Amino acid sequence: MLDPLALAVALPLLGALLVTMLPGWSRTLGMLTALATTTVALWLTVTVWGSESLHSDLGGWGVPLGIGLRADGLAAALVAMANLVALAISIHATGYFGAAESSRKFWPLWLLLWTALNGLFLAADLFNLYVMLELLGLSAAALGALTGTREAAEANLRYLLVGLLGSMTYLLGVALLYTAYGVLDLELVAEALTPGPVAWSALALMIGGLLLKSALFPLHFWLPPAHANAPAPVSAALSALVVKAAIYLVLRLWLDLFDGIATLPAAMLLGLLGAGAVLWGSWRALRAERLKLLAAYSTVAQIGYLFLFLPLLTAAPDGDTRERLLTALVLLALTHGFAKAGFFLAAGLVQKSTGHDRIRELGGAAQSLPAATFTIGLAGVALIGLPPSGTFFAKWILVGQAIALGQWWWALVAMAGTLLAAAYVFRVLARAFNREPTPKCFLTDPRTEIPALLLAALSALAVGLAAQPIAVLLGAGV
Repeated sequence: MLDPLALAVALPLLGALLVTMLPGWSRTLGMLTALATTTVALWLTVTVWGSESLHSDLGGWGVPLGIGLRADGLAAALVAMANLVALAISIHATGYFGAAESSRKFWPLWLLLWTALNGLFLAADLFNLYVMLELLGLSAAALGALTGTREAAEANLRYLLVGLLGSMTYLLGVALLYTAYGVLDLELVAEALTPGPVAWSALALMIGGLLLKSALFPLHFWLPPAHANAPAPVSAALSALVVKAAIYLVLRLWLDLFDGIATLPAAMLLGLLGAGAVLWGSWRALRAERLKLLAAYSTVAQIGYLFLFLPLLTAAPDGDTRERLLTALVLLALTHGFAKAGFFLAAGLVQKSTGHDRIRELGGAAQSLPAATFTIGLAGVALIGLPPSGTFFAKWILVGQAIALGQWWWALVAMAGTLLAAAYVFRVLARAFNREPTPKCFLTDPRTEIPALLLAALSALAVGLAAQPIAVLLGAGV
């Protein structure tokens, strides 16, 4: 019987090997792999949605020696989002890179990154999570430097070094737990873990390392230059997917492994850093001179919103309130994934068409690139949090529960961040529409524009309307 868990990791890895061996067929093989992997990922998600969590031991070897894979509602939701975004990026990349030499370099690294993403979302033990984290960071840094410019090389070397520091810090925490308890499987460690110096030290090391990789304020210094100087399909993947992988691990550790050990003061500290990210990232996005730099600082801000949920989740009693907060958090993460990928792909089209992405010189973009401008507008709806986007419902729950739980200050941060997001989105649109908007043709390059447009439409319309099915999916395993 076919195992969707194993296939979700094995297919992109096999694809990476094939495109490396047959570079002349890289686009064809890459697209076939993308379609097959996305089909398996959706099959996996539907299976989790309709039943219970999935678990698989590769080769029949169980814990503690074997490699285990697991998919609950949280993992399945992120796998579905990541694979749909990755499919759209793949289609866009066939037009963006064309038959250029960079296309042959793109596909092996891209499929390796895809392997790492699926492996990280599905891994069931702490060491394999570390392995996937390393593979993700290495392939992401190499992809980010594909333009070959000095700025891209410097930014991604910095990203690589920071990522390695984060991974090593995470690994120290894993080593501490293994020395104390002798197991690495997430469920077994969670059962054995008791409050004390070992647990608190491991929590600090592992979460600290992941904060570096997730670029939470003020550890975000590496993100804007790395994301702004990468090719557009890579920027979309870095901002929509790679950062989410580190945040997923923070959630997994906080809610599963260290539940009952992580304290409210620690959660408050992360919430404060999240608030700083919302305000500082939004302000820098408003002041950015380049479109891709604006999108990168917007990512810093959107990451901050996700961390505002941690003090609320820690303070909330088990039951409906906690489940509602978790659903809102996942809605926000999914919406941002679709929106930011669409935004970066559209920004790349603007940059490729005009030769720059300077915001003050975008006048008339709505005339020459109507589909790309419309995509930025749709993604902007999701980034601001206008209805019916998933961000609107997520912020509504965040504000309501912050007041209900007596942590009203997070509501003020969310509202201030929303106003700043509206300001930086409308600043771009005002420039793009500052001439008479009379486009002759809505689509100028369908192969690159339609994937970006669909991602933005998913973020602005579909995710919010699918809130109830997503809540059912999360209830399957969380």
